[in-house]
Amino acid sequence: MTPCQKRASLILQVRAGQITAQEAAQQLGISRQAYYKWEQRALQALLQALEDQPRGRPPAPSDPAKEQLQSRVEELEKKVRLYERREELRALIKQMEESDDTGSSTKKNSP
Repeated sequence: MTPCQKRASLILQVRAGQITAQEAAQQLGISRQAYYKWEQRALQALLQALEDQPRGRPPAPSDPAKEQLQSRVEELEKKVRLYERREELRALIKQMEESDDTGSSTKKNSP
């Protein structure tokens, strides 16, 4: 049994009324006051461990380098979409100019 398991066992025995705090302190080689401090810490840790936790997987720890890269990727993706739209507009303008050129030449040839 590890030292922390022994402490936990003795605290549970005291709480169950099987032994006194003085007996537990003697077995641990500490004062009764020190025993009560350990008992208080153990009970607080127990309560904290049993508190409701949010559902699901906990969020991954933040990685500043990864976040910076993700931000850069998003920025570059926006630029790519902007350039794609510009190209679409250029192609549309060129197409409109070509149709105007062919339309005006037929109008000029007609009497």
